[in-house]
Amino acid sequence: MHPAFTPRLCALFTVLFAGPSLAADDALRFEEGVARNPSTAAEMYREQHWVRSQAGRLVERLVLYRCPDGTPFARKRVDYRSSIISPAFAFEDRRSGHREGLRRATTPTLFFQAPGAAAERLARIDKAGFVADAGFDEFIRRHWSGLATGRAMPLEFALPSRLRSLPFSVRRQGSAMVAGEKAWVFRLKLDGLLGLVAPSIDVSYGQASQRLLRFQGLSNLRDDAGKDQLVARIDFAKPAAASDEVRWQAAAATPLSACRTGR
Repeated sequence: MHPAFTPRLCALFTVLFAGPSLAADDALRFEEGVARNPSTAAEMYREQHWVRSQAGRLVERLVLYRCPDGTPFARKRVDYRSSIISPAFAFEDRRSGHREGLRRATTPTLFFQAPGAAAERLARIDKAGFVADAGFDEFIRRHWSGLATGRAMPLEFALPSRLRSLPFSVRRQGSAMVAGEKAWVFRLKLDGLLGLVAPSIDVSYGQASQRLLRFQGLSNLRDDAGKDQLVARIDFAKPAAASDEVRWQAAAATPLSACRTGR
């Protein structure tokens, strides 16, 4: 880590946009990502995504996070009805009590509750066209043609831990073979001087499928104490498959428990 990059700056990258692509004629799909330590390849956790569409339009996402022993410890719900790129979302982590998200009742409002805090902190966000959480996945597809040609795309990314949005840019870095597919590798980084010291995040998408195949960098998950964000390589090795309402409801109701993520 660069000496000028402090733990506080880590909070800038509270980002988890990773998730499965959804075919227009599918109502409910499931995909699993395996998060590993980039240095040792040891499994750290798994994230299970269910994605629902109606009439070919993305509607909601449910994510269940599990420790290597299978214990579910965190959950996220995403609602795309108000916006496809800045959806409402709520994340909770039972290990530390960390909670964060975006509410879109009248005015978009970010909320964040740190481990041990008695109450959440709130802040309205008034910038138009900002990107939030899993909306980044849709932002990539919306700007696919420009990104594939190497054009840099600016965006305002909402960060609950900072209770504000900050300027980022995403640009194609090259190509690679990932999960048996030819992929474009895109890099998300902060704009301005902070971009020189803050770590970037790399995401690999299938050139033909436009499917997220790999995420590498600071994840939205923190360590078991809820302090430092985990650096992970998350692989979505298999394409999304059809699922059903029974599995969705089971994932939504599964009790969360504290457990130890891998290292």
